[in-house]
Amino acid sequence: MSETKKTTKTTAAGGTFDGFTDDERAAMKEHAQELKKAARRSSAADKAADAERDVLEKIAEMADEDRVIAERIHAIVKASAPSLSAKLWYGQPAYAKDGKIVCFFQPSQKFKTRYSTLGFNDPANLDDGTMWPTAFALTELTAESEERISALVKQAAS
Repeated sequence: MSETKKTTKTTAAGGTFDGFTDDERAAMKEHAQELKKAARRSSAADKAADAERDVLEKIAEMADEDRVIAERIHAIVKASAPSLSAKLWYGQPAYAKDGKIVCFFQPSQKFKTRYSTLGFNDPANLDDGTMWPTAFALTELTAESEERISALVKQAAS
């Protein structure tokens, strides 16, 4: 779990609540900057190219263990679901369809966790009965896990 400090605030009624961690506040600020930057871009082609470049730059900034996994995830997503467009989402590499985030990669260093995460949002076509996983912990990628990720991404984007 994250070791950053949480802010505790007092409500008007005298109760207390836990606020966002420093890491959570930083992620929200990153997201606001991403939205502003995207709004300033001109054509759709420019937006897509710039968003892809932003994702690759973010991946390049990651610590070695996260970067290696993120580079492979990026390549798998691009090969398995070329219809998804890369973009940053709360400072994380993400992949969208029609502007909605389908899946994302959360590096372990983002919130100082012990593993990275491949997550899927509501637009992902992963429905399987009444219950299915939407996030997967990643500590390393093997040929088997890459195959599984490829299949999940294809299904999610369909």
